[in-house]
Amino acid sequence: MEVKVINEQSLLLYFKEEISAVNYQEVDLTTQHILSKNIPDIRDVIPSYRAIMINFNNDSIDYKQLIEKLELDKLNVSKDDTYSKKNVIHIPVLYNLEMGPDLEEVASYNNLTIEEVVQIHTTNEYLVYMLGFMPGFPFLGGLDERIHTPRRSEPRVKINAGSVGIANNQTGLYPSDSPGGWQIIGRTPLKVFDQYSEPMTLYEAGDYIKFYSIDETTYNQIESEINDGRFNKEKWVTRSGH
Repeated sequence: MEVKVINEQSLLLYFKEEISAVNYQEVDLTTQHILSKNIPDIRDVIPSYRAIMINFNNDSIDYKQLIEKLELDKLNVSKDDTYSKKNVIHIPVLYNLEMGPDLEEVASYNNLTIEEVVQIHTTNEYLVYMLGFMPGFPFLGGLDERIHTPRRSEPRVKINAGSVGIANNQTGLYPSDSPGGWQIIGRTPLKVFDQYSEPMTLYEAGDYIKFYSIDETTYNQIESEINDGRFNKEKWVTRSGH
């Protein structure tokens, strides 16, 4: 871990320059450690893939005093066993050219068939590193390198809510209609973000998402159940831990 002073009120803690589950664990456990100190001079603790920003009140403490109070040298994240269990949320997705207009592009770019792209995309469990960009948008790690695909050269004005996409070495899920440049390969009928629900999202940072393929009939059935208020979340959104 490397500590950098950004300005008189901000510190950055840098971790390994990679997107990985191990890095996420170190960032998350360090964030928990910082918050557990309950230092009143800290205004914000903002974690990302490989860094943590700490904003503090420099009227009452300077960065050297803050680092001393944090006792980061006493934190051992390598031997923590709290990540031995995973919470995996299984989300249904319809993969076809209507819902996934970039399926052919992803397949062609990687010299695969559409069926192979779907099979690869539904095999892995994807770690939710963080929610951002828009409310409920999960940045997911763990995409198989066989389907890594660059963003679109021309972003779309509108990507429909529920769309599942690929951008370089990441996959993601659009919780609401939005412009975007991700390669869209499918869509879930689920409302993954609802500001009136508690919790508002089906997942949170630290969870894993596993997509499973459904056909058009099942997609329409789920969509109809949602629209009619008959949706049984436990039936279609299964959870597992291991």
